[in-house]
Amino acid sequence: MKNIITLVIASLILSSCSGDKNKSVEDIIETNDLEKIRTKKIELDAKEQALAAELKLLEAKIKSLDPQERIPLITTFTAKEDVFTHFVELQGSVSTKQNIVISPEFSGLLTRIYVKEGQKVNKGQILAKIDDGGLSQQVAQLNIQTALAKTTYERQKRLWNQKIGSEIQYLQAKANYEAQQQAINQLQQQVSKTVVRAPFSGTVDAIIADQGTVVVPGQSQLFRLVNLQDMYIETDVPELYISEITEGKDVKVEFPVLGKEVDAKVRQAGSFINPANRTFKIQVDVDNKNETIKPNLTAKLKINDYTNDKAILIPQSIISENAEGEQYVYTITDKDGDIAKAKRVIIETGKTKGDYIEVVSGLDNGNEIINEGARSVKEGQTIKILISQ
Repeated sequence: MKNIITLVIASLILSSCSGDKNKSVEDIIETNDLEKIRTKKIELDAKEQALAAELKLLEAKIKSLDPQERIPLITTFTAKEDVFTHFVELQGSVSTKQNIVISPEFSGLLTRIYVKEGQKVNKGQILAKIDDGGLSQQVAQLNIQTALAKTTYERQKRLWNQKIGSEIQYLQAKANYEAQQQAINQLQQQVSKTVVRAPFSGTVDAIIADQGTVVVPGQSQLFRLVNLQDMYIETDVPELYISEITEGKDVKVEFPVLGKEVDAKVRQAGSFINPANRTFKIQVDVDNKNETIKPNLTAKLKINDYTNDKAILIPQSIISENAEGEQYVYTITDKDGDIAKAKRVIIETGKTKGDYIEVVSGLDNGNEIINEGARSVKEGQTIKILISQ
């Protein structure tokens, strides 16, 4: 309707200016008549609009008659088998079984501390000494008594072997000697508890008690000893993965605070499902040679739960779903140059990796799959391939 009105206006203008319609633009300009110049411009604008409307009508008719103009333009890519590794992402914290607070086994005055905080110590190394309250002197006295009991026993034994003396004298001497040995062993064990030794090799993280204080077993704390070599990460894993996440599985461990990522393996996978949260525990070894990783440090774990050496991955964006809930994509068939036909293929999908998803069935290695334009084509429709990757 708009085009018709424009044409009518143009006709009226042309009829009113019939005297100038045959004049060229140059002639009109040379007249320096503003009104004539404006009229000529309106005339040409009307012609331009009329031509544009006619061109649109012609283009629409060409598209309706020429099948080549109705072909959707698409791009494709070729399905290729590749190694697909899927990871489960979890969070855990660093632990060590050799992280303990050392308490005294003997009551007394803490007379000497032999180490400093941050010092590395070996297993069995003396850390501190507690006053034994005279036990050492008692041991010395018992040693003298034990030596006498031993001499008496050996003499009675020789006499008894020669059938001299009574058997009861021999047995009494033997019992006395053995009692002395037991007594001295017990006393020596008590004395040994006055010497505080490192139960394992590690680092003295903290000295808790001060030299000169009285310490009591079960109440006092002396040192915190940590071994930063035997570190591991413990986390809870949903029971869904109990058959996939097992001992020996590869793990990528990231420490956000340190800006560090290391490769590791699952060293232990629990067999007990916690009924409260339906999870099982795993432990992951951590290499900590430079001792930058500390206990209770937060870690992000990516655990390899699934690997397919011949997987086909496709973008999730090209997958559609029919009324039955089946997933499908379009491949091409009857290809002739850049012209082909679209073929709908029902697929089954597996695990995802970013924007891509694994195709479990429906596609084969080498299938050419429609990528851009996949949602605008129909089964059996002729299509034109712009780019094939």
